[in-house]
Amino acid sequence: MKKSLDGKFLISAAKLSQCPDYGLPEIALIGRSNVGKSSFINGLANNKKLAKTSNTPGKTRLINFFNFSNKFIITDLPGYGYARVSQGMKDDWQKNLEQYLLKREQIVKLVQFVDARHEIQKNDYQMREWINHHGLNTVTVLSKVDLVKQNDLNKRIQEVKKNFGEEVLLFTAKNNRYNEEVIKYIFDNILCLDDEN
Repeated sequence: MKKSLDGKFLISAAKLSQCPDYGLPEIALIGRSNVGKSSFINGLANNKKLAKTSNTPGKTRLINFFNFSNKFIITDLPGYGYARVSQGMKDDWQKNLEQYLLKREQIVKLVQFVDARHEIQKNDYQMREWINHHGLNTVTVLSKVDLVKQNDLNKRIQEVKKNFGEEVLLFTAKNNRYNEEVIKYIFDNILCLDDEN
């Protein structure tokens, strides 16, 4: 199994009606602002410049589409939680994201990111409650695991499993050590494809 895939930025969209149909399954990434979604995309592509990363929360404000090896699309969604924008803009984001997540037929998996450095936050729980209410197919990625001691990481994994009740994938942008496992999960469990190329 490969440790990286060919990744290419396609387009940004503000709302569902602007989202093109690429004829490929989509994996949507959601999580708190600055949780590491862009770093995850860059890690899978082994290209640190593919998705823009920032230390400033709330940088991603559109639905950003990325093509991976012409096998699937990853969409990077605006983070929830902290962002220095007006309440009106936050309301627009929420409305547009809900429409995308509930009505976009191409989505095959929603990936919720949780920061391994902290206990599960209130807005993580709120998002998961919304996800479960709508019956969305979801997996959790625990990000920034390189910044946590192993004992604390084990506790965090158990916390996520207990509260979110499913398999937990690990990710770090530092050395992409978990890339192979993540890519294998995508092909075996989400796409149900062989990575033949």
